[in-house]
Amino acid sequence: MNIIQKTDDELLEIAIPMWDDLIKYSNKGQYGKFIRNFSYNLLLGLNEVEVGKQFAKSELTRSLSPDYDVLGFIRRGEHVSCLFRVRSTKKEGEWLGRMVLGYEKGEVKIFAASVF
Repeated sequence: MNIIQKTDDELLEIAIPMWDDLIKYSNKGQYGKFIRNFSYNLLLGLNEVEVGKQFAKSELTRSLSPDYDVLGFIRRGEHVSCLFRVRSTKKEGEWLGRMVLGYEKGEVKIFAASVF
């Protein structure tokens, strides 16, 4: 099945727990748990040292609020971009959170994730 065929409600059931985990483990700086739902290709492209530095130095990645808004989904090809309005518990303002989901070997995996 192609993930773009799922309804918004079906996507929410998948995306929200995954996004919640990304926020939780980013805030805790738990790299191993943070990447557990990443696709194989995303894992290959990550530099563990650089990601570790980001966890250690970035106030934003360690202070993401668990209260966020789902903005919607963008379907393209074999992936869905899930968009979120994200806030920090320590910094003023709002950020755009993006998580790209798709299937890998029959399982939904994260193909990209960012907050900017």
